Amino acid sequence: MVVTLTNLLTLGLGTNLGNRRANLRQAVIALEETGLVSNVALSPVYETAPWGVIDQPDFLNICLQGSTALAPEPLLYAIKDLENQLGRRPAERYGPRLIDIDILAHGDQVIDQGRLKVPHPGLPERLFVLAPLADLAAEWAHPVTGDTVVEMLHRHAYAGVRRLPLPLFWGRRTLVMGILNITPDSFSGDGLLAQEAEINTAVDQAVRFANDGADFIDIGGESTRPGSTPVTAAEEMARILPVISAVRRAVRVPISVDTFRAETAQAALEAGADLVNDVWGLRMDPEMAGVVVAAGCPVIVMHNRSRPKNVAQETLLGGRYVGIEYDDLLVDIGRELQESVDRALAAGVDPANIIIDPGIGFGKTVSQNCRLLRELDTLRDLGYPILIGPSRKSFIGYTLNLPPHDRVEGTAATVAIGIDRGADIVRVHDVTAMVRVARMTDRIVR
Repeated sequence: MVVTLTNLLTLGLGTNLGNRRANLRQAVIALEETGLVSNVALSPVYETAPWGVIDQPDFLNICLQGSTALAPEPLLYAIKDLENQLGRRPAERYGPRLIDIDILAHGDQVIDQGRLKVPHPGLPERLFVLAPLADLAAEWAHPVTGDTVVEMLHRHAYAGVRRLPLPLFWGRRTLVMGILNITPDSFSGDGLLAQEAEINTAVDQAVRFANDGADFIDIGGESTRPGSTPVTAAEEMARILPVISAVRRAVRVPISVDTFRAETAQAALEAGADLVNDVWGLRMDPEMAGVVVAAGCPVIVMHNRSRPKNVAQETLLGGRYVGIEYDDLLVDIGRELQESVDRALAAGVDPANIIIDPGIGFGKTVSQNCRLLRELDTLRDLGYPILIGPSRKSFIGYTLNLPPHDRVEGTAATVAIGIDRGADIVRVHDVTAMVRVARMTDRIVR
């Protein structure tokens, strides 16, 4: 058999002992640092029920693809040696393990040589492998059966498998959050209401977002545009809960609920949301931090100095903030974000579950928003991943003299600059275009 020395390698990694995320991170780093794999691409992390031996903790699983200079047999021995170095010890077959690294595929080779079987013989039957692999190589065809990963995945009931909201590593690529506004008065003109036809429309849009590369779907039921009319918690929940439930059934990507109310956040998490996006940074509702802690979910804490008295309106361009004063823009934003982080930590939120958002467009003038993007990298010192939400915002409209639906190019510029200055997540309306912008910018700056 002829073996090509450089092949696309696909690995499956799993762990259910100790600090599971740390185990996976350590294994990926070791695979790269030892030179076993290069040009690595990672799937999202999935939590899965145990397989084979039921009475054991749940696993975290990922799939990895990359290049290797090793033929399959020496690669297998190198991986087993690496598992031992990472602390794996002999144990019950299919039982608990600190780390497990399996060769799932080595290019399109078919090998059956004793302990070396490629593709992995259990691949078509293992949901805990197929789910993360579908995020990396949905259309890869099994070289024996011809079945694609998606076709194999669809033969399983999708149960006991949960995609975790946050990546294994921050900074490897920019994540994209697609916006679903379930409101009649969204500034961007894309609002929907929770009526049956519009629920279907929202689901269709969420599916398009997921297919176009969105890493999150952010669902909100109250407009936060300057000068918007507040709604009650009951109205907010009536708008978003049916949509969250329907979207949860339709897509596998994590769902974020955009709310500052603990009551709404709790109901949304029960309906299928995975993380909370609080535009008031845990400062508006004292119960919000407790909801996040109890759910063990990630939370986005946003900086916000919005005040209705500071809003100026123009028919074409919408509302903008005027007369907002800071002693030192980035210093003040950093200090107030740290106060929100401190609230979260004091309540018991896991630091690994905290994301910060400097609040572009929230209580900042046009020039302040531009400066915030330009100097965004100063907020890296806080030590948390950064989300930005510049999409179609009025500071773009007032700069270019354009209404919201004509702000795609302006948004693209802000997304590219934001990524260059350190943004980890971009929250956008135009998912297809901004995924492309993010991928191209990542290729240049990451």
